[in-house]
Amino acid sequence: QVWLVESGGNSVQAGGSLRLSCVVSGDAASRKCMAWFRQPPGKEREGVASITAGSGVTYYADSAKGRFTISQDDAKNTVYLQLNSLNPEDTAVYTCAMQRALGCYSALWSRPGWYNVWGQGTQVTVSS
Repeated sequence: QVWLVESGGNSVQAGGSLRLSCVVSGDAASRKCMAWFRQPPGKEREGVASITAGSGVTYYADSAKGRFTISQDDAKNTVYLQLNSLNPEDTAVYTCAMQRALGCYSALWSRPGWYNVWGQGTQVTVSS
């Protein structure tokens, strides 16, 4: 059994930064691909970034490139999402997800259906 717990969400002003954390508990060794998704109010969930365990290969949504950075600390079984230069359009519930059997692929990483395990989410609110 595996579960994911996110933290780090907060309310910040435009231009600010946050670092989100996702701790993997249980069978952490089954982690193959980790991703962050977000769901803005009234909108569909969208992939933000992903990282493959071991290789560290990353993928980013266009909206995240140059501002957000995904990273992992294997010793702590934790995946991070550094959010910089935040703007009000980044306001959303941010959720981490895990694919337990296969890695991240460029054509699949942003699809919610690719992932087996989901966290509960953490709220990020950016005010202008």
